[in-house]
Amino acid sequence: MYTFHSELILRGLTENPDLKFPLFLVFLLIYCTSVLGNTGIIVAIHMDPDLHTPMYFFVSQLAMLDLFYTSVITPNTLADFNRRIKSITVLRCAIQFLFYGGSATTESYLLAVMAYDRFVAIHQPLQYIKIMSKSVCKMLVAAAYIAGYFNVCIQTGFTFKLNYLKDNVIDHFYCDMLPIVKLTCSDIYINEVVIFIFGGFASVSCLSVILYSYVNILVTILRIQSAKGRSKAFSTCASHLTCVSIFYGTVIFTYLRPPSEYMQDNDKAIAVCYTVVIPMLNPIIYSLRNREVKKAITKIVNKQKLLPIYR
Repeated sequence: MYTFHSELILRGLTENPDLKFPLFLVFLLIYCTSVLGNTGIIVAIHMDPDLHTPMYFFVSQLAMLDLFYTSVITPNTLADFNRRIKSITVLRCAIQFLFYGGSATTESYLLAVMAYDRFVAIHQPLQYIKIMSKSVCKMLVAAAYIAGYFNVCIQTGFTFKLNYLKDNVIDHFYCDMLPIVKLTCSDIYINEVVIFIFGGFASVSCLSVILYSYVNILVTILRIQSAKGRSKAFSTCASHLTCVSIFYGTVIFTYLRPPSEYMQDNDKAIAVCYTVVIPMLNPIIYSLRNREVKKAITKIVNKQKLLPIYR
C-alpha cells in the first residue's frame, strides 16, 4: 500500500557551509526591513486621516498580505540555516503551502482590485467615492481572500493526496507545490491540469482586469489636455504598475509551466525574489513614490520625537 512519509526534509538554499552565515545575515536584514516597512505603511495609513481613502485602504491590505506571507516562509528559512537536518512534518508542510500559496494568490487578486480602483479614480473621478465606497472596498478585499484561498485549498488537496514512495527530501527551502510533486510515484497528469486550470484562471483573470483597466487609464490620460494633469494622473498608477510587473513576472515564470519543466536552481533564485524580496520592495515602492505616504510617515516620526517634550 502506498504511504506518505511522516516527515519531510528540506534541502534548503545551499549546502555550502561557507555561504550559510552570509545568507542568514542577508535574509535577516531583508526580513527585518520587510516587517518594519510593511508595519510602517499600515500604521501610517491607519493614523493619518488624509490616507483614509480607497486607494490607501488597498495599499494597507497589500502590506498586511506581504507581512503575512513572508512570515510564513522566512523565519523558518532563517532557522534552517543553523540546522543540520531541516525536517518538517507533512502537516506543517501542507499548512505552510496553504497559507503561503493562499496569501500569494490573494495578492494577485488584490493587485487586480487595485488596478480597477485606479481605473475608476481616473476614468470617473466625480463618482469615485460613491463607486468605491467603504462597503464596496471591504467586499472586494473579502472576495480576493475567498478566491485566493479557495484556489489554493483545491491545489493543496490534490497535491497532498498523491502517493509518495520515492524520497522525502524536498529540493527547496520551503514547501512549494512543484518540488513536492516531483517526489510522487503517482501519475501527475491530473495535478498538471489542476495547476493550469486554477493557477491559470487566477493569473489570466487578474491580468485581464489589470490590462483592461490600464488600457482605459491610458486612453483617459491621453485625453487630458495639460501635461501636468497627465503627469499627476499617471503618477497615481506608477507604484502599482511597478508592483504588478515584479510580482507577475516572477510568479508566471515559476507556476505556469508543467512540473516536468521545473528547473530547480533557477526557480530557487526566483522563489527568493517573490517570497522574501518582493514583500520588502512593495512598501519601499509605495513610500518612495507617494508624497502622501512620505508625508504621513514624516508626521508620525516627528510626533514621536516631540512626545518626550510633552511628558
